[in-house]
Amino acid sequence: MSARLAEVELRRVQLALVSPFRTSFGAETDRDVLLVRVALEVDGERIDGWGECVALREPVYSAEFVDAAELVIDEHLVPRLVDGPPVSAASVAGRLAAVKGHPMAKAAVEMAVLDAELRHRGECLARHLGGTVDRVPSGVSVGIFDSIDELLSAVQGYLDEGYLRIKLKIEPGWDIEPVRRVRELIGPEMGLQVDANTAYGRSDIEHLCRLDEFDLLLIEQPLAEEDIVGHAQLARASATPVCLDESIVSLATAADAIELGATQIINIKPGRVGGYLEARRIHDLCVDRGVPVWCGGMLETGIGRAANAALASLPGFTLPGDISASTRFYARDIVTDPIVVVDGHVAVPTTPGLGFELDLPHLDTVTRSSTLIELSS
Repeated sequence: MSARLAEVELRRVQLALVSPFRTSFGAETDRDVLLVRVALEVDGERIDGWGECVALREPVYSAEFVDAAELVIDEHLVPRLVDGPPVSAASVAGRLAAVKGHPMAKAAVEMAVLDAELRHRGECLARHLGGTVDRVPSGVSVGIFDSIDELLSAVQGYLDEGYLRIKLKIEPGWDIEPVRRVRELIGPEMGLQVDANTAYGRSDIEHLCRLDEFDLLLIEQPLAEEDIVGHAQLARASATPVCLDESIVSLATAADAIELGATQIINIKPGRVGGYLEARRIHDLCVDRGVPVWCGGMLETGIGRAANAALASLPGFTLPGDISASTRFYARDIVTDPIVVVDGHVAVPTTPGLGFELDLPHLDTVTRSSTLIELSS
């Protein structure tokens, strides 16, 4: 499908988290979310589509941050979609390729175009991507706490809610003993993994190998984003599978990391790799190479959470992802049908588009600013 880009709106939304979420790179108490709305004109019909930018307020997870994403979309991405031939979701990445970097901003734009395109077709995202199941297993990401007792209390709450896998955030000084105590709490059979968000260095490899005794599903991104060689060294030394997150920013980086033995499992985050279409290509590569994948989370609202559930329905997603219930982070989401966890699983959305409907009155109450981009043609 090709269409004319008729209008683009950028909305900044502020949502409080139900509790602080602390990782090795800082603590968050609320989310400053950039939403992208596009209006496409197709055969005289106007269709709105929405995307969500997962960039954080500060450039601590990646080089991107939300203020920069808003600027680059306004001044550099949208003009490249207005000028030239009609736009389609499949053409977005190529038309934006001249702009170096900014995958999260690009993903938000592609996401909005894809949502509008699928709504026009009456097709859901899971079907479009090639999903094969109607529900996906749900895991939960647990942040860093001031005490182990607080951590154990939080984990017990997630066990009571039925999550099938626990992921613990770790950092130097908060790793061996917290993991030991959580493994004792949840028992030997339940899936447990850890995520360091680049907090360690090559000198910590011997220390990280001490985690092998806890029979973890994986250790996620322990070293710096650029340190592919270090991750390969850890993979050779450790019995725990190494999973890359921040290092995987494209199909090419995924292929290189697999070839170099730096990763045995890959966390696919659509925003981090430039969109859901690139995420599907990475999935296909990993299936071909026999590398398991799972879908990571970035504290998405119901927009991104629904799309992630659709992505996770592809056959290569063999490990539970970070697709937790909306209430894990938000007391009230901006969609009318927030994600829920039932029997440890999340239903894959089947409605046209990305699989959500906005709660527009509530969205208006949490909107901090809204900007319509003037289109040149």
